[in-house]
Amino acid sequence: MTTASEVITVLCVDDHPLVRKGIASILNNESDMNLVAEAEDGRTAVELFRKHLPHVTLMDLRMPDIDGIQATRQIRSEYPDARIIALTSFDGDQDIYKAIDAGVQGYILKEMVHTEILNAIRVVNSGGKLMPPEVSGKFNDNEIQAALTPREFEVLTLVAQGLANKEIAVKLGTASGTIKIHVQNILSKLQASDRTHAVTIALQRGILHI
Repeated sequence: MTTASEVITVLCVDDHPLVRKGIASILNNESDMNLVAEAEDGRTAVELFRKHLPHVTLMDLRMPDIDGIQATRQIRSEYPDARIIALTSFDGDQDIYKAIDAGVQGYILKEMVHTEILNAIRVVNSGGKLMPPEVSGKFNDNEIQAALTPREFEVLTLVAQGLANKEIAVKLGTASGTIKIHVQNILSKLQASDRTHAVTIALQRGILHI
């Protein structure tokens, strides 16, 4: 946390140069903020965080190699007081769960950057947490739903590829009856009427990504 007279240092992490450029332009107009570094992937983000120890980090969740979730976990494991805002184009509730579980204090959708990012940085820097209504509503609506197990996620991924239970059983080295039980559990947890509906829900919620 900074005092009123201190400048908030910011690390921006995003694999799209245009996004970083846009954020830099916004921050450059603020007398109380200074963009100290930019990273295009999670690995570089961790290195630059260690070097600059920014007050606030803007972290894209979807990046090649080490993604924003992994980078956030690593940074927070080394620096428990690190303040990180998830920055993403995706609002599926599984993305939100993962980001919050990793330790972010804020979650901003990229289309909201121009109107929300400055407030988010100041709120998180002051020790607060920020979850926009568009995101918090989705989170609250689904937080009581049970998460899929790793095996159920594997099965659902193969279902999304169009494989039948017997084909999935061969790939996973188990019995087709066991796969049938997994599918039934998946339908129940996602409140889906059939396999296709389950895949559609999973895509909408950010459990699966194309």
